Amino acid sequence: MIICLEVMLAKPVVKGTRITIALILEELSARKTIDELLVAYPRLVKDAIQAAMAFAADAIKGERSYPIAI
Repeated sequence: MIICLEVMLAKPVVKGTRITIALILEELSARKTIDELLVAYPRLVKDAIQAAMAFAADAIKGERSYPIAI
């Protein structure tokens, strides 16, 4: 399953939600588990969490640009 990302207020979010990639990464860095995130954010799915981590990894490589629709 591929999870698409959208942009909300210049921040990437999981498509169909208002859950930002930054929020997911902050929660994981605060030592929350994937299972805890799934309980705390019922609209979130495991694939979306994995996609958020992959997105972040790609973004810090500096090898891609992410166009924003205006």
